[in-house]
Amino acid sequence: MVKLIAVLLMLCMSGLGYADSSLSEDLDRFVKEYIETAPEDVQKDFNKGVEEVRESGVLDKAINVGDQAPEFNLINAVGKYISLYDQLENGPVVLVWYRGGWCPYCNLQLQHIQSKLAEIHQAGGQVIAISPELPDKTLTTKERHLLEFQLLSDTGNKVADLYKLAYTVPDYVVDHYDLSSKLNEHNGDNENRLPLAVTYVIGRNGVVEYAFLDADYKNRATPEEIIAVLEDLNQ
Repeated sequence: MVKLIAVLLMLCMSGLGYADSSLSEDLDRFVKEYIETAPEDVQKDFNKGVEEVRESGVLDKAINVGDQAPEFNLINAVGKYISLYDQLENGPVVLVWYRGGWCPYCNLQLQHIQSKLAEIHQAGGQVIAISPELPDKTLTTKERHLLEFQLLSDTGNKVADLYKLAYTVPDYVVDHYDLSSKLNEHNGDNENRLPLAVTYVIGRNGVVEYAFLDADYKNRATPEEIIAVLEDLNQ
């Protein structure tokens, strides 16, 4: 498992392919690497974990299209508090929840968003990404991937709870996370909780105009989908 995570992180940090291929194509490549590399018992545990999240009802409870997005104030990678509704005064917000800098799928999505950031801005949007990681870990992710958008630290998943996105990771999955990513060390607690890998587009009035919700952390909203929504809002 350690070898698997190392391979995926190396591919992700190198940025190989993401400038010339779509996020969907690169995610498919990562999943193929995972299937070919991970032991069967590990794959079985992770697949079981995804199904447990799916059956938990969290997807039905989560903030969704048409809902008013709850306000929040969270600290960014350089120690400044950022307010959602202050940001909305400047235009629609693309709100991305990622599990942490240890997650190769998250890193890949963040890289692809960065590669399309100029187009997102041109369409009137701005990006905020949130994880439960400690601020120093958030800063590491921002610097490692040269990200030019806000990364905020939601320690304890307090804002994820407001959006009804947080879930408890099953013990049999935590064992693998502790081996590969030291989940509790990154989050600064022993709660073993993570947010769904959700993406929202929130209009200037605070209403959710787009929501990508999926129990499977390997599935992500693409920059192209996000840009299309922003362009529709501008019409």
